[in-house]
Amino acid sequence: MEVKAHLRNLRVSSRKVRLVVNLIRNMSINDARIQLNFLNKKSAEPVLKLLNSAVANASNNFSINENNLYISSIFVNDGMVLKRWIPRAMGRASAIKKRSSHITIILDELKSEDMTEEKKNKIENKEEIKIDEKDVVSIVKEKNAAEVKETIKKEKEITSEESK
Repeated sequence: MEVKAHLRNLRVSSRKVRLVVNLIRNMSINDARIQLNFLNKKSAEPVLKLLNSAVANASNNFSINENNLYISSIFVNDGMVLKRWIPRAMGRASAIKKRSSHITIILDELKSEDMTEEKKNKIENKEEIKIDEKDVVSIVKEKNAAEVKETIKKEKEITSEESK
């Protein structure tokens, strides 16, 4: 099931928005959100809002699970152009074009027959693994402690064999 969302008359040039849009094309929703959150572009924020709106449309209107969605297509078209004038030398005037853009995003659902085993495993692992930073630190400390204990035991065995 395809879900569409539109953003009209974004006051950023379509050429600049395409830089952001090309980064997230064919990505899963979670990967695209991460990419947009850390992107240092002005148009990343409106694209993220549009993505969140499309996901909300899918979950509320069509009861589609958010984890099964991906961006099947996203494109940017030129919007209206505001024409302004600036005075120049010798009584002339130069045109300033303030461009805008229209963004359309189409989300699609990953179907079980379309997915490869790798994609299924990735989705399942993302849902299952939710670990806090504290847990990660404690796990790393436990592993390091176990490794240190093993190396100390090995060193003691080596020194005892050498002394014999």
